[in-house]
Amino acid sequence: MAHDHSGDAQLVARAAGGSEFAFRELYRAYVRPVYWIAHRLLSDEADAEDVTQETFVVAWRKIAGLELRGESALPWLATICRLQAANRLRARARDRARTTELDETVPAAVDVEKQVVDAATAEAILRAVEGVGDLDREIFRLCAAEGYAYGEAAARLGVAHGVVRNRLSRIRARVRGAVTETETP
Repeated sequence: MAHDHSGDAQLVARAAGGSEFAFRELYRAYVRPVYWIAHRLLSDEADAEDVTQETFVVAWRKIAGLELRGESALPWLATICRLQAANRLRARARDRARTTELDETVPAAVDVEKQVVDAATAEAILRAVEGVGDLDREIFRLCAAEGYAYGEAAARLGVAHGVVRNRLSRIRARVRGAVTETETP
């Protein structure tokens, strides 16, 4: 179900006045798009989830000063999300710099082992996805690889929202099982 942006100005005004209900409505309307913006910027589910939550925490703190331009609150939330993602990327770079200093004392064999494990994991994922039907493979591609929401993928494929949700859940379980098998010694 698509969000009607025409009510965003009212929701923002009410949230700016302290209405947690109005802010929750904005959260529900935009949590998915904000998550996918964060995910595309960070390429990591956990970081994207964290940045999504940070985005809405910052939005709650700053909503009182917001003068909504246009009908949708998404551009404002996307800007906050991009700033939070940039902070996360800078933190990652700092962590990598610290890790690089420590890695100089670790033998090079560790990197080779990680590459072999990563290759085995990628191969297991590909095998798991190859073993499903064409519709399931397309659902996985759209939702997991390209970031489509269930509803968008369903519309594109001409199936019900529940079909996409249920099949993707089964595919993810299958992939998790395949990945877990590669991790067990």
